[in-house]
Formats: sequence, structure tokens, C-alpha cells
Amino acid sequence: MEHTSNKITEQSSLHDHLEKRSTLELLKGINQEDKKIADAVALAIPQIEQLVEALVARYDKGGRLFYIGAGTSGRLGILDASEIPPTFGMPHDRVIGIIAGGDGAIRKAVENAEDDTKQAWKDLKAFNINSNDVLVGIAASGTTPYVLGGIADAKAHGILTAGITNNPGSPLAHHTHIPIAINVGPEFVTGSTRMKSGTSQKLALNMISTAFMIRVGRVKGNKMVDMQLSNNKLVDRGTRYLVEALNLEYEQAEAALKKYGSVREAIQNLK
Repeated sequence: MEHTSNKITEQSSLHDHLEKRSTLELLKGINQEDKKIADAVALAIPQIEQLVEALVARYDKGGRLFYIGAGTSGRLGILDASEIPPTFGMPHDRVIGIIAGGDGAIRKAVENAEDDTKQAWKDLKAFNINSNDVLVGIAASGTTPYVLGGIADAKAHGILTAGITNNPGSPLAHHTHIPIAINVGPEFVTGSTRMKSGTSQKLALNMISTAFMIRVGRVKGNKMVDMQLSNNKLVDRGTRYLVEALNLEYEQAEAALKKYGSVREAIQNLK
């Protein structure tokens, strides 16, 4: 049995007797802890920068970004990957999130899935992962066997690896090419890494994928010019982008958006 006393993510909360606290006291305590998260993420920006630069360098070769994780960490990777096509108009196979236990584990925990050291590589091989790609393992503890096994196998096949963890001294931090270690301190509820650790991972993933997409040209100015126009809200947003960019009346912009199918195409054809 692994010792957890030296894991920051398992250290006892700075708050105690939670069951005796009022709702307001609980909410203020959680918020007090949450205020620490962005500053902790800021300390990892040099490593996040290194990862984004590596992704950009591989992009024109068809390089993809893979996330692997278990539980909350796996779900966050899938969430980030799933938002890239609608936000940036990218194909679904350029950023891929994989969770231990398969897609069924997104909604319901799959028993022992995270303890299999060989399954991650099997999951990755199904996508024909190769040396142009980048693999990011996500694990608050930094000790998840599923993630560590996938990282080890990827490294053995010449694939660049990064790890997002909330334990700076963990195996994931030691065994990835680019360790992104975010020390948010003990959780409000001891060991509940869906809280501060999970939030810090979400912030880091936002930074990674958004900066990556901007660097490869999927944003113009500050606008999502390649977003999928999949509902009325997004059509309206795209129309307003064109009103601003081309000095059109709303109805003209809406017609142009429908004609050309994207903000980018409309701007290129009408400017």
C-alpha cells in the first residue's frame, strides 16, 4: 500500500469541524481556498509555455494533442477536447481526450479502471498515436497507474509527454518531459481533488488549448472566426462579429454569414 502522508493532495484540510459550520461559513471557506488557485497556476506558466510551443511546432505535421486521465482528471481532459471543434472549427481528431474505463466512465466511475498500467497505451494505439503527437497525462495525485503507464509507453515510442499534477514531487512530475506541477495546497475537504486540484487543471487546460489554437491561427483579433454555427446564439454572435469587422448592417451581416458559412470566409470574401 502506497504511503500518502507526503502527498499534498492528501494532506489534512486547513479547515476542520466542517459538519458544525453554517452554509455561509462553508461557502466562505471554500471561496477562501479557491482564491489561491490562479496564483498557483501562474507559477507553472513557463512549463505551460513549453508545452504550447511544442504543440505549435508539431501542428503542421499533423501532430495531435492527447489527454489521458482517470476520474475527474479524465473528465476534464475530455471536456477540453470536446470544446475545441465548436469553438475553433477544428476537426474532432486533433485534440483527443481519453478516460480510464472508456466513455462510460465520464458519467459513472468504473471500478479499478485507473489501476491498469497497460490500458492507456491500448487506448492510445486505437488512434494510431505517433511521434508527431503530444501526450498530456492529468492526475492530481501524480500517481495514477493508468496515466503513468500511458506516459511510460508513449516515451518508449518517442512521443513527447507532459503531466499536469498537483503533487510537485510525484512520479508524474518526475517522468514526463514537461512537468506542469500546480501546488494548490490541501483541499477544503481532505483529499477531495475534484475541488481546488480539479479547478487548477481546468485553468491549465484552458490556457494550453486556447493559446495553442490562437498560435495556429484559429482566432482573428480576439474573435472565434472559425466557430461552428450550430445554434441561434452562435449565428447571432458571428453576425455581430461581421457587423463590427465589415461595418455592415445586421441583416447584411447575417446574409453574408449564411452565404459563406463562417466568419472567416465572410471576412475574406467581403473585406
